[in-house]
This record gives sequence, C-alpha cells and structure tokens, in this order.
Amino acid sequence: MKIALTIAGSDSGGGAGIQADIKTMITNGVFATCAITALTAQNTTGVTGIYEVTDEFLGQQLDAVFTDLYPDAVKIGMVSSSALIAMIAKKLRQYNARNIVVDPVMVATSGAKLISDDAIKTLTDELLPLATVLTPNIPEAEVLTGMKIVDEDGMIAAAKLISSKYSCSVLVKGGHQVNDANDLLYRDGTPVWFYGKRIDNPNTHGTGCTLSSAIASNLAKGFDLETSVRRAKAYISGALAAMLDLGSGSGPMDHGFALSGPFIEEADKEADKAAAEVTDKAAVEVTDKAAAKGADEATDREAGA
Repeated sequence: MKIALTIAGSDSGGGAGIQADIKTMITNGVFATCAITALTAQNTTGVTGIYEVTDEFLGQQLDAVFTDLYPDAVKIGMVSSSALIAMIAKKLRQYNARNIVVDPVMVATSGAKLISDDAIKTLTDELLPLATVLTPNIPEAEVLTGMKIVDEDGMIAAAKLISSKYSCSVLVKGGHQVNDANDLLYRDGTPVWFYGKRIDNPNTHGTGCTLSSAIASNLAKGFDLETSVRRAKAYISGALAAMLDLGSGSGPMDHGFALSGPFIEEADKEADKAAAEVTDKAAVEVTDKAAAKGADEATDREAGA
C-alpha cells in the first residue's frame, strides 16, 4: 500500500486540515501519515482557539514519519509561522521528499491575509521551490504574482508566471467570480483546463485541503499529474454532491461518500431487534441444555451411590 503524508493543522470540527486530509487519503486508497503544525478549537461556525507546535516538535514528527514510513507523496496545508515553514523545507530537503503538493494557504476567500508577511516570504523563498505542484486559489495566485486576475486569460498568465518562478506545475483553482468551478493546470509550458459544474451546496468547508490531499494520494499511487488532478476533481465533486449537512455553519463534505461495506452501515433497529431475539433464544437453549445435563449428571451420581 502506498503512503501519503499530510503536514497541516488539526481541525477539531473534522471538516478541514489533518482530519479532512486523512479521510481523503483513506478513501483514495493510500495509507495516511501526518505531522501536525497546530491544534485548533473550531467547528462549522468558526475558530475559537489556536495552539501552534514548536518547530523542534514538528521536526521530530517529520523525522518519525520519514525514517519509518517513507511517504510516496506529501501534502502541505496551512502553516502560519516562518519557523515552521523553514523546518518543513529543511526536512523535505533532508529526506529527498517526492511528489510534494503545496496548498499555499495565505489568503481567505474574502481577500484577508491568513499568515504574516514574514511567513509568506519564507514560504516563497524556501518551500514553494520544492513543490511538484502548487494549488493556489485566485486570491493566492494574485499574492504570488502581484497580478489582478479577472478572467481565464489572467489565470493562464498567473499560472505561467508562478510556474516559471518556482520551477513547478501550478493548479490555479477557479471560482471566486472568475469562472464556474473551472481549474487550470499549467505544466511544462502547457495549460490544461479542467471544466466543472458548480454544485449548489453551501457546505464547502475544507474543499482546498481535500483537493490537494486527493491529488497527493493519486500521485502516491503512481498516476501522472494530469490524471491525478482529474481524479481528485471527480472525488471532490462526489463529496460535495453527497450533500452532507452537519452543524449550524459552513459544514463539511462527505469525505467517505465512496466507501461501502458492512462496517459503514447504519444501525437497522428492526434487524437489531431480530438479531437480539435470536441471540436471546440461543442463550436460553444453551442454559436449558446445561441445566438438563446437570440434572442428568446428578441423577447418575445418585444412582451410583
């Protein structure tokens, strides 16, 4: 079985971060390992607390994974401090990591920055040049290029510039009022469009984490990048189309929509009742037989006496 590593923060609500990554990786057929950059207290309505790990401890987690469960692909999500980013880059170089998917989480959909300028500089100087593929959304692509992206031509121009600057492939994720869920992969000087239909589901928490983890999973299994992106897009479409509705805010997707088998079936009360009756009946029969056997043995003893 192939192994994938996710380096990201923990989401106590289970919709994004490490939790989304692990569920995505399992459903996409790889063994998931992780290195946690931060603990968050959050649910579908928001984040109420963040506890960041030290760069030393993050390095220890990465040593533990790479020296025993060497990953076939690595996915990197949100990392908020310069020291943590530098440690990740150091360990990726140390262990010659391959198939590195970086989701450069820097800017919220609203356009607000999520990490400091210092952290962005470390990200662009040390981590992005190690990537196999970057998966920025449009606001993040604008930060990386200094461009304003208003149409598909702008997406192509931005992807070309990012690819040239960091010597990697780039998947610019659509939406954000530019197009209708169409993503652009720019690889080896060639743009490839992945056209999708927007799914009317308000529960989209963790879509970025999920897409990048699905890409990493497919790269780990040996698919080429274009095929990995195509499979990842199909997977996230299925997770959204399952229309899971949990929590009172922007909820998670159904990462396990494609799983099947007896271990994921929900309880059937009638079947459970019937099974209990059978079990009870069997227990009574065993008890009756044991009692009868005991009586027979007692009779035999009395006869012998």
